[in-house]
Amino acid sequence: MGIAIADLTVGQTIGTTTVELTRQDLVKYAGASGDFNPIHWNADFAQGVGLPGVIAHGMFTMGAAVQLVTDWIGDPAAVIDYQTRFTKPVLVEDTTAEGTPGAVIEVTGAIGAVDLDNSTARVDLTVTAAGQKVLVKAQAVVRIW
Repeated sequence: MGIAIADLTVGQTIGTTTVELTRQDLVKYAGASGDFNPIHWNADFAQGVGLPGVIAHGMFTMGAAVQLVTDWIGDPAAVIDYQTRFTKPVLVEDTTAEGTPGAVIEVTGAIGAVDLDNSTARVDLTVTAAGQKVLVKAQAVVRIW
């Protein structure tokens, strides 16, 4: 049972998700991505360059947001375009309590456009952390067969 493009309407919500993030997650992402910039793990360094503290990698934030779309469509290869603008960094506090996130990213997705001729839909994402939009114009285009 897949998604039928004819059943999609502009404004229709595809879902919401919450991504809890710790500094340990940032270290793991640094290892996977090769991005070891100290602004992502060293508070003194981050503050020394004018940031409020340790911030999440932009690509981590972008990837965490689009996961809502891939979960909804059921196939990561169906995402044929994904773009966004970064507006605010995701500040990740230092937490020591087990299971306590240093940041929480909230993602909501809604159908922004449907193109029946090309069998595609645009999903518009609202992405916030600490009550502030961290991504704007976050849009994923998916092919629906």
